[in-house]
Amino acid sequence: MDWNVFLNPYKQAVEELKIKLKGVREQCLIENKHSPIEFVTGRVKPIASIIDKTKRKNLSLEDIETEIQDIAGIRVMCQFVDDIYAVIHLLEKRKDLKIVEERDYITHKKPSGYRSFHVVVSYPVQIGETEKNLLVEIQIRTLAMNFWATIEHSLNYKYSGAIPKKIENRLQRAAEAAFRLDEEMSLIKGEIQEAQKIFEQKEQRKLT
Repeated sequence: MDWNVFLNPYKQAVEELKIKLKGVREQCLIENKHSPIEFVTGRVKPIASIIDKTKRKNLSLEDIETEIQDIAGIRVMCQFVDDIYAVIHLLEKRKDLKIVEERDYITHKKPSGYRSFHVVVSYPVQIGETEKNLLVEIQIRTLAMNFWATIEHSLNYKYSGAIPKKIENRLQRAAEAAFRLDEEMSLIKGEIQEAQKIFEQKEQRKLT
């Protein structure tokens, strides 16, 4: 398999979706409205990780496109838990993609304590004169959820997926603490948004 040829459409999908989702944020700011999107990142899964996942799932190379949903990955960061569901609503209304699967790890957290909302979409990319629909996984989470998930991912890598029980217990407590932080911030959401708006207006005046 020529990996460069195979992965190029996925790279294109990631870059296009990043621009489009960042555009949602920019439009909200222009209209002086709260943006449910704080920032957006994206990546294409490394070849070694794709091969490893193929082996673990006992897939043939021909099955990769349909069976591995996260070759192209987008991560949308939000300030508040409510914003996550606002982003999902925005995705549902878009005409340039189709949601094919949703996994709510916020209402139904993983045993590790992991929380996030995963949406798998079918996204069309133009390759020369042809159009190709690709699966893209979009993870939507709060900043607190992302901090926890980043730490957990690093520890999983360090311990090859076998995190010591003592650290695992601390991680679970940290996950609950992170979620309580999200809940507390949601209770003063109005105050936070008002303060941010005042700050943004002050910064704008400096530029004029």
